[in-house]
Amino acid sequence: MKRVLRTHWLLAVFLVAGTVLRVLATIAYRPAIIYTDSVQYLNNMAALSPNELNPIGYEFPLRPLVSLGGLTLVVIVQHLVGLLLGIAIYALARRLNVYRWLAALAAAPILLDAYQVQIEQNIMAETTFDVLLVAVLWLLLGWGVPGWKRALAAGLLLGAAFAVRTIGLTLLIAAVLYLVVVGNAWRRRRLELVRRTAAAIAGFAVVFAAYAVYFHAETDRWGFTGAENQVLYGRTAVVADCSKLPLNEGTRLFCPKEPLGERLGVDKYAHNHYGDPNWPGPLPPGTTKQELATEFARLVIRHQPLDVTWAALKDFAKGFAPTRTTSPDDVPLERWQFQTTYPNLQDPNTAKAAVKWGGSEPQVAHAPAVILRAYQLNGGYTSGTLLGICVLIALAAVAGLGRAKTSGLRSAALLPVAAGVILLLGSAAFEFSWRYQLPGLVLFPLAGAIGLRALLGKDQARPAMADYPDDVDSLAVKDFGQQSFAPIVVVIAAYNEAGGIGPVLTNMPRTCSGLPVDVLVVVDGATDDTADVARRHGANVCVAPSNRGQGAALRLGYHLAAEGGAQYVVTTDADGQYDNDELDVLLQPILDDRADFVTGSRRLGAEDADSRLRWVGVRVFAVLASILTRRKLTDTSFGFRAMRAELATAVTLREPQYQSSELLLGALALGARVVELPMTMRRRGDGTSKKGPGLVYGANYARVMTTTWLREYVLRSSRRTPARASWRTRSDRTARTSG
Repeated sequence: MKRVLRTHWLLAVFLVAGTVLRVLATIAYRPAIIYTDSVQYLNNMAALSPNELNPIGYEFPLRPLVSLGGLTLVVIVQHLVGLLLGIAIYALARRLNVYRWLAALAAAPILLDAYQVQIEQNIMAETTFDVLLVAVLWLLLGWGVPGWKRALAAGLLLGAAFAVRTIGLTLLIAAVLYLVVVGNAWRRRRLELVRRTAAAIAGFAVVFAAYAVYFHAETDRWGFTGAENQVLYGRTAVVADCSKLPLNEGTRLFCPKEPLGERLGVDKYAHNHYGDPNWPGPLPPGTTKQELATEFARLVIRHQPLDVTWAALKDFAKGFAPTRTTSPDDVPLERWQFQTTYPNLQDPNTAKAAVKWGGSEPQVAHAPAVILRAYQLNGGYTSGTLLGICVLIALAAVAGLGRAKTSGLRSAALLPVAAGVILLLGSAAFEFSWRYQLPGLVLFPLAGAIGLRALLGKDQARPAMADYPDDVDSLAVKDFGQQSFAPIVVVIAAYNEAGGIGPVLTNMPRTCSGLPVDVLVVVDGATDDTADVARRHGANVCVAPSNRGQGAALRLGYHLAAEGGAQYVVTTDADGQYDNDELDVLLQPILDDRADFVTGSRRLGAEDADSRLRWVGVRVFAVLASILTRRKLTDTSFGFRAMRAELATAVTLREPQYQSSELLLGALALGARVVELPMTMRRRGDGTSKKGPGLVYGANYARVMTTTWLREYVLRSSRRTPARASWRTRSDRTARTSG
């Protein structure tokens, strides 16, 4: 278990936080949050009448849960399912070779979004619908290209999704689109394509037909919902230009009295107006409200298709707003927000339902309700803009940009992004509500994660290192033997640097501020004669038997230097990018006891930049590090650094490659006094960079920085040993927090 938690620790953090939110919600609103639709679901559990506003699929899991433990058991199960959905999304992303940290981020919205937690506390169908969504994704994506059997099962689940929420009907379009393109069967194996696509459609048709037959048997008419097209009427009433419509005596009654530009929202017309039994007044003989409202809506769609489409698209775009706001005519956002008083009590059916099926009057525990509301209103939700970025990333991967063309993940990114876009477009075509945006928390982050993995290519990061010394360290130390060092040791990690390390060593000062300087080159499993070149230039050389990355080599060097009596450790690169003549300047703040860790900064000094992307990255990551550590930093990846030897060995170092920010943030977390100085950075003198493509490097660098911050700042109280927490300088004085 400990190993599992260490491997999947970021997901574990999200799960713990998500669990806390759900426990608070369960305590805060008892027996559950009961909305108008909740009462309809509960009243229909026994009759299972299909002639209601909502389909009957939710009643199937609802009835046994209510019988076993009342409404409280229902919401507890829904909260547990919400946590399991996060795990399922993470597992599916990992199965598709999405980076571990990125898979955890894909699961974070459904685990941590307050609106998701709130809907789980409601007696509503959304959680059941999400289960079916994730099950379909697993069936179609989890085991390679699906055959007809898995396609059939997916079709059956899509039918079940339709029976839970009618809008689930639209998901069949996304599934068919995916089945057509996956595996390029439309080019080479068309019979297989036809079989699996037909199987999915047949599976859906079985459930749909059964539902329709049941509807006919119960109502003596064909259909699948008791809704009377009032939402469609509401959508068209908002934009109807009645002066241009061929209205008759009956349909004219349905034209809104408010002039264009001053119309009410879809919700007002669909429910407040249409739901009023006295509206719109006497009807022509032989007509019904439903018939006339449907005819009116069709007239508007036929004569004003662009207006209706534009209104739906504007509502669709609302879901990608950066914050959760509500337009004056939309479904009120507060319906889906935690309140400090019990919601919807103005409806007498709310209290009756709580007593009948929950066993108690509806009540609110004030303290957890306040906490949940504060969390929700102060950023505890997923920004729509972030979801929009996920959509764009997924679409870029589907289009085959970058490495996506050869990633084998284009169709995998297509399914969730197409499902999300089609589902939310379908919802917006009728009415905008933040409740209807919640499936995007399942689909869009997963689509974005798959898309980003496709665009960036295979993860270049290596597994986290074990504690020092690991097996490779032990072999290297045994071969190196016991050696004594000067007070100052310059540690250089080198991998296949035979062509460039010689001039670096030649130009290395032999003394610094009157103290002798030794050079320790840690050869990281090189395949050339880097070690021989370094020895010929007078360096101490330790050879690691296998290549692990710069971070692993430097950590080995820190420990060898400290064990050999060094007081100060300096790092520089083997490619000649840094000016060795600046060594005196670099070390002086430590020798003067003004600092414990000194790093150069190309932004404060001079840089001969060879990459615009890297130039931007240096600045972006400096801002991120400044926010995380609450102190101004200008350059987190400068390789020319000096530090006290005991500090270098006290910092927790796990990253074999992207180690520079880990060391810097780790030193700050230990309370080291950190100073940045203006320094020079030149272009590489020899060879090529081993950091990988810019976007891949940037993604991994961001991962390391954020995970180091979580480990060292958020979790440090439970993870850091007393020895690490109280490291001391040579003057036996506890290092002060940098400032």
